[in-house]
Formats: sequence, structure tokens, C-alpha cells
Amino acid sequence: MSGEVDFGYEKVTPSEKEQRVRGVFDSVADRYDLMNDLMSLGVHRLWKRFFVEQSGVRPGQSVLDLAGGTGDIAQRMARRVGSDGRVIIADINDSMLIEGRKRLIDEGVSGNVHYLQVNAEHLPFDDSEFHCVTIAFGLRNVTDKSKALAEMFRVLRFGGRVMILEFSHPTTTALKTVYDAYSFQVLPKLGQLVAGDADSYRYLAESIRMHPDQDTLLSMLEDAGFERCRYHNLTGGIVAVHSGYRL
Repeated sequence: MSGEVDFGYEKVTPSEKEQRVRGVFDSVADRYDLMNDLMSLGVHRLWKRFFVEQSGVRPGQSVLDLAGGTGDIAQRMARRVGSDGRVIIADINDSMLIEGRKRLIDEGVSGNVHYLQVNAEHLPFDDSEFHCVTIAFGLRNVTDKSKALAEMFRVLRFGGRVMILEFSHPTTTALKTVYDAYSFQVLPKLGQLVAGDADSYRYLAESIRMHPDQDTLLSMLEDAGFERCRYHNLTGGIVAVHSGYRL
């Protein structure tokens, strides 16, 4: 990928974005879960529960959880696939994977969960390997989103499903006004207070605004080859669940 890409509101080279995104998550990894709870007042747990329930994953299936971070999605998926299934937590950031592995072991989740440091744009898996590919709150940090979607399509089995949970665009002007004020005034201060890092949470707010809106992301899924694509807004469009099938 040539040219410049978005890093929040800045324009940077693709390699610089990868390095800076890695730096953001190195900085916040050990406080990531706590900050999620504080930022969303715990609502992120409901979003993730809905996301996993909508996946349709069954016992014995294989799931690839991209940008799996500290394991929220993988933990839920591991219960669904059972001992005969498998879940791979894949993340480009080793600090997040380390935190995820510690957390899941503490929760007693092991055996059917595996950890791998990978770039979503270059997946080291065979064609048609997984029943489901998920990515939660990670796609907006990917440098080349179209390339990552194409890779997700490639590694899915025929009949398999991609599931994307991501911050999106509020559906009303009133909600957008409140959400913008919270994002740019409260989040950086909260990040400084709890994680000692205001800049990473300022990037978070900016990266959400630069991420494709609901309909644009839907079109990107279709362009990647997915069929029966749709999205479901949560909390007034602050978050959206997109999905599609490889048929």
C-alpha cells in the first residue's frame, strides 16, 4: 500500500501507522479492560454479548478472532465451540496478546484457545480454514482495511461468516453532539487519569470519526466478495455490528 493513510486526523505513511498503532496499544495494554469499562460504563460487555450471540457459532467449529486483544470475544467463543472446537486469538500487538493470555488462563479458559501474533492484512492460514472470522473494535486500526477484508474472505469456509463489531456513526444529530463532547473532552482526561496516556485516547476518538460509516463499510464487505451483508446499529449507531457470508 503506497501513499498516505489516516492515523486519527493525521496523514502518515502506512509503515508509520503500523508503528504508531502498535505504540498506542503497548501503552494501554495493562489498563485496556479497565478503561473499556470506564469509557462505556460497562455497556461494551452487552455489545460483545450480542455480537457473539449473533455469530451463530456452534460446538466443534473453528473461529479466528482478529485484533483479539485481551480476549473478551475469544472467551465467549471458546465456550460456544467447546472442547472439540478451536479459537485463535490473533493480534498484531504482542502486549495485548500477553494480557489476553494471562486473563483467559486466570478465567480457566484453555485447551481450545490458541494465540498468534499476525497482521490482519497477511493471514498465515490456509484458504477456507475457519467457520467464522470476527474482529471487534480493531478494524479501524488496520492500515489497509480492504486488504484485511479480502484476507478474511479467503480464510473463511464456504458458508462461513465474518462478524465485525466497531464504533460507528450516531444516527441522530443530538446523539452525535453529546457523543463528540464526551469523546474529545472526557476520554483524553480519563485516559490520562487512569492509564497515564491522554494521547492514545485522543487517537481513539479521532480514529472513530475517520472510520467508514455503516453504509460505506457494508459496501466494502460486498466489494470483498461477501454476500447477504447487513448491519445492526447498537446504542443509536455509536456501535454497529456488520456481517456477511462467503457463499
